[in-house]
Amino acid sequence: MGEVVIGEDGLARCPWGFSTPEYQAYHDDEWGRPVGDDNKVFEKLCLEGFQAGLSWLTILRKREGFRRAFAAFDPGVVAGFGDSDVERLLADPGIVRHRGKITATIANAQATVRLKEQGLSVASLLWSHEPKRRRPPGTMSGLPASTPESQALSAELRAHGFRFVGPTTVYSAMQSLGVVNDHLTGCHFRGAVEAERARFSVPR
Repeated sequence: MGEVVIGEDGLARCPWGFSTPEYQAYHDDEWGRPVGDDNKVFEKLCLEGFQAGLSWLTILRKREGFRRAFAAFDPGVVAGFGDSDVERLLADPGIVRHRGKITATIANAQATVRLKEQGLSVASLLWSHEPKRRRPPGTMSGLPASTPESQALSAELRAHGFRFVGPTTVYSAMQSLGVVNDHLTGCHFRGAVEAERARFSVPR
């Protein structure tokens, strides 16, 4: 995939955002919009971990199932999940049934709770790795799989006990949560994301 694609509505989009209705809605309304809520950041990190080795479309189509299974990604609740919850989740067809990713989500909830107990925030940790300056991508081939910032954030998250948060997974979360704006230069929605970022208060 290269340059932007013009849709039937006349709007230019990143090529991947044109491929399915689910991707189009995600691309237009969510991807790249800045997020500062701890629970939403926790959810995104976990879902990106579940996506490893799979299509993001699979995760999008199961997202409501994930939310039901993981108590709407309330870290305080998920942190208390035990062995019986793991077995319940492994039997749930509404999610990706992978033991390692399920137990990683519980570990990530516990790490999120520990951060809060220390007066820290997973959202502020995420945003502390926002790059200072970056050239807007013109083509999909110009997008990196990871960056020095995602590598540093990955290392910091792992030091706090997070799992399934490698640099590539973390970079995908940074793209989605608005820490970087990776809409292509010709994409209609790049400007909307930039405007939201200008109004956004970075969590501290």
